[in-house]
Amino acid sequence: MKANDVAAIVRLAGARGFGANVVSRGEWAIATRAGIPNERITFEGVGKTDDDLAAAVRAARQSKPLRWLAVESAAEAAVLALLARRAPLPLPIEVLFRLNPDVSPETQRGLAVGSGGSKFGLTEAELSEAIDVAGAGAGKGPIRARGIHLHVGSQLGAVDAWRDGVRRGLALLALLRGSLPDFDTLDVGGGFPVARLGEPAPTPERFAREVPALLDAIPPDRRPRRLAIEPGRFLVARSGWLVARVLHARDRGGRLIVVDAGMTELIRPALYGARHDIVALTSGGRPWAAPRGAAGLAATSVEGPICESTDELGVHDLPPLQRGDLVAIRDAGAYAASQSSTYNGRPRPPQVVLDPDGRLRLARRRGARSTLG
Repeated sequence: MKANDVAAIVRLAGARGFGANVVSRGEWAIATRAGIPNERITFEGVGKTDDDLAAAVRAARQSKPLRWLAVESAAEAAVLALLARRAPLPLPIEVLFRLNPDVSPETQRGLAVGSGGSKFGLTEAELSEAIDVAGAGAGKGPIRARGIHLHVGSQLGAVDAWRDGVRRGLALLALLRGSLPDFDTLDVGGGFPVARLGEPAPTPERFAREVPALLDAIPPDRRPRRLAIEPGRFLVARSGWLVARVLHARDRGGRLIVVDAGMTELIRPALYGARHDIVALTSGGRPWAAPRGAAGLAATSVEGPICESTDELGVHDLPPLQRGDLVAIRDAGAYAASQSSTYNGRPRPPQVVLDPDGRLRLARRRGARSTLG
């Protein structure tokens, strides 16, 4: 849900058997409206409030529990246990405990959530304490400890740190299973990269090939019975294109264009230097089909419309462009719409779904624009 929170997209993914991973009650509500039942929704995230935890308890009391809740600290576990004890539950709430694997992910610093200095997750000692605080080890309370959740990072450029993180998660799970027979689940998170076209990157299959050897190193009676993954970005990134119109074409010692989409619609380039390829749809007001080779193309700086100098979309090979021409920003299906904002008083753009039969459907209307008078 972090990757793309457009209900129409969530509904399409849910119809194909995927569940929803949410980090707020807002995302939970979108998943519910998209038809995904609580039994296929997991609630994670480092920022869960007491009200969020109370909502999870309330759902369990109504016999509609979440698939699981991932706990981030002993303090969070204590609040959850207190709320659960106050509300007699027909079944215990199933909980995973997020482990910080303390590895060095092969990605940008801002995406390396599995590093030791990250704000996410628990150390091994903290995780054991959280289980005790939650009263989840006795097997009789309202909290049922089901396993470990970890997430190494996003846009991983190699499998090494991911493999090390999963190995540590498996080792800790095997250790705790000795006294917690229901502790049988390992959620290895996501991180599967979506590389720019022509650039090498490990595929989900490449990550999966590491798993058998890791499991073989664990005694059979201590291995997890359930393995989970969270392929959010990989699932939706390439499904989205952001169409922008050229506002200005300038010569600044080279070609430069300003388009009407930028950090309010796609903040990733400004936020942590992400790069999205851009292609021309029209040139001189006419449809553009790039010829073979680089004929007619030149390096062009693409800038957004926001009154910030960091609203840059990079340098791309583009044909001559003028005001009114259209360009498409690729791979904008993840962390574009869900991170969009109304900074500078700009309305959020509409979201349009292109069906396999060629039909267009409006998935989200353009946001309201503030006006005077």
